[in-house]
Amino acid sequence: MNIKNNILETIGNTPLIKLNKITKDFPCTVVAKVDYFNPGNSIKDRMALKMVEVAEKEGKLKPGGTIVECTSGNTGMGLALAACVKGYKCIFVTTDKQSKEKADILKAVGAEVIVCPTNVLPEDPRSYYSVAKRIAGETPNSFHCNQYDNLANRLAHYESTGPEIWEQTDGKITHLVCTAGTGGTITGTAMYLKEKNPNIQIWAIDVYGSLLTKYFKTGKIDMTEVHPYISEGFGEDFVPENYDMSVIDHFEQVTDKDGAIMARRLAKEEGMFCGYSAGSCLQGLMQLKSKLKKDDLVVCIFHDHGSRYVGKIYNDQWMIERGFMEVKTFKDIITSRPHNRIVTIEPSASVAEAVELMKKYDIENIPVLNGSGPVGSVSESGLFNKLFTNPDLKSQTVESVLEKAYPIVAFDTPIERISSLISKENGAVLSKDELGNFHIITKYDLIQSITK
Repeated sequence: MNIKNNILETIGNTPLIKLNKITKDFPCTVVAKVDYFNPGNSIKDRMALKMVEVAEKEGKLKPGGTIVECTSGNTGMGLALAACVKGYKCIFVTTDKQSKEKADILKAVGAEVIVCPTNVLPEDPRSYYSVAKRIAGETPNSFHCNQYDNLANRLAHYESTGPEIWEQTDGKITHLVCTAGTGGTITGTAMYLKEKNPNIQIWAIDVYGSLLTKYFKTGKIDMTEVHPYISEGFGEDFVPENYDMSVIDHFEQVTDKDGAIMARRLAKEEGMFCGYSAGSCLQGLMQLKSKLKKDDLVVCIFHDHGSRYVGKIYNDQWMIERGFMEVKTFKDIITSRPHNRIVTIEPSASVAEAVELMKKYDIENIPVLNGSGPVGSVSESGLFNKLFTNPDLKSQTVESVLEKAYPIVAFDTPIERISSLISKENGAVLSKDELGNFHIITKYDLIQSITK
């Protein structure tokens, strides 16, 4: 029998998976170390457990103690799993830019979560670094993990991530690509791989707004490089002690937008539902494609699972609001038409009048409006069926042949949502513009917008 004693024994030994579609134009093979297969759905499970084990060994974490840490969410999850098994309490401090899902997941596994502002300096008493340090000082029998400066972080990857990649590639890896945050993953993994083969290239992916790239190039901490960014889980406004820049060969910066879009591509094209940093990691590699050769074997580290970003990068509205997606909307279709006049009819009008309007304007769907708004509709197909069996209906009112009213949506509704509302039984969708005027979109409008 192969039975694990507890959830912690399932950490590590995550798969390498080849990328096929997004990197089809690459001269070489690109594979992903997909670490959302860890029980906490992220690579941070590795270092979280290692920090706890080292703290126990050194006597810093005692039975019944409280683990305190500032986290973007993933390290907290790993620590929470360790705490569940080992009997510790957890207090996690995070920032208001992290996804709500991350905080909710931490609470689900029994942690207390405190949210701090993002856009403050690390030394500011409101920063999540400062708050975690203060709470640890005020809480009896507590241990502040401090993943940024705790070298057990990089040790975890030296002992597990690096050896796994080396064995899984039979030592043929030529490039490691990894986003850079606390420095533990990229440094620990790189230290092991460089020992095995010093020619392996280590490429760190950073975000605009982080000072790490400038520090790598100049050795100087330049706070003018620091500005708010949306990307989660990597980039820093200081240099954690886990870094050893001597094992890193290159830093590449990626925009918030490009990283988010690539994460969505990974889900749709490769079936890998990953987090923000995975998209940024692959985008960074795309920017470095020209440096690769035919026989290279590139390993990208995909840190965490997309479920923690459902309300952000996988939410169309969130992407649209930040200008990350150019999505056609109801308004776009209306403004692109040569004429925007909507043809309507009143319930008291005759069926013959409705038929005449359809002929005159070459339309199939007419909303039926009274003084208060839409009360129903008439369609060419619906009238045809009724008139074919009862020609005398021509003289009756539209009200007697009324069909279901068309759905009404917001003026900025994406066409993907509109298309889901149009069916055989429902031929159109309505919306009001900023002035309160009704507009209509039919299936033919959608077809034209897609084929343009």
